Amino acid sequence: MKRRQFLGVVGGAAAFWPLSALTQAPIPKIGFLNSASSGPTAPLLAAFRRGLGEGGYVEDRDVVIEYRWAEGQYERLPAMASDLVKQRVALIAATGGIVSARAAMDATSTIPILFVSGFDPVKLGLVKSLSRPTGNVTGVSVFTTELVSKRIQLLRDILPSVKSCALLVNPNSVVAEIEIKELEAIPASLGLQVQILKAINEREISDAFSGIDQGRIESLLVSADPFFTSLRRQITDLANRHRLPAAYPWREYAEVGGLMSYGPSITEAFRQIGTYAGLILRGSRPEDLPVQLPTKFEFIINQRSAKALGINIPPSFFALAHEVID
Repeated sequence: MKRRQFLGVVGGAAAFWPLSALTQAPIPKIGFLNSASSGPTAPLLAAFRRGLGEGGYVEDRDVVIEYRWAEGQYERLPAMASDLVKQRVALIAATGGIVSARAAMDATSTIPILFVSGFDPVKLGLVKSLSRPTGNVTGVSVFTTELVSKRIQLLRDILPSVKSCALLVNPNSVVAEIEIKELEAIPASLGLQVQILKAINEREISDAFSGIDQGRIESLLVSADPFFTSLRRQITDLANRHRLPAAYPWREYAEVGGLMSYGPSITEAFRQIGTYAGLILRGSRPEDLPVQLPTKFEFIINQRSAKALGINIPPSFFALAHEVID
């Protein structure tokens, strides 16, 4: 066959090729912005991917995810958010708490943003309404900062003799200010002495625990800060080593040795964000997706840690617990 005849045959066949084969749409990108570290956040990221999968999106097949991890250095978040905007992502999953959400909101007013917030997102100015957010932002609010009083009450019920409590916070987080105010309102009714411990990295966390011994603190609360969650194994190990009964915001702490936790499921919150991401990729608008709220609060007891600390948990508490880790 002559060259001119061959080209004519090919050109004619091309007219019958599916249009999709000629002009395939690019795979959408999701920006995943998180204030913590990738390794310890892996179980939560897996939950986010499960939520995406429920909507028919599988990473590297139907969607590309651009990850940005601040490693606890919150000052890096604005630049990371701006970079995701330059990457022309279809949406930003700002899963690293309030600081991530605000960094994303400062970077764009048009790209959809999904957040996981530990405090009332209306009071924080993330949305104007829970039922009908306006603009380009919606997400999941776990309201864990409002459970500080519940956690200290659980500690006091198990250990009535406790007269002092420390709260470990990240001073760079908005959550810290909110939780400090709530804790400081408690002592009058419970007769507690309160100490605030501040830490922004692993070294300062270790230093804070050394200071606990000097201050004769008898119990501990840990802030619902995303970076602390990524360092949960270090924090629970230190608390147990210093023989401090502690109450934590998420079950993930109890799973790695923390005495007890009380709060909503952060894993479920990440799954919900994944489902919302799928809906947005299919055309839903953030303003039409109400902010989701927790439907279940989990009380988890680590019996092994209690025994190591010499604490006898009353049988009635085992009946209240959603799970007892032996």
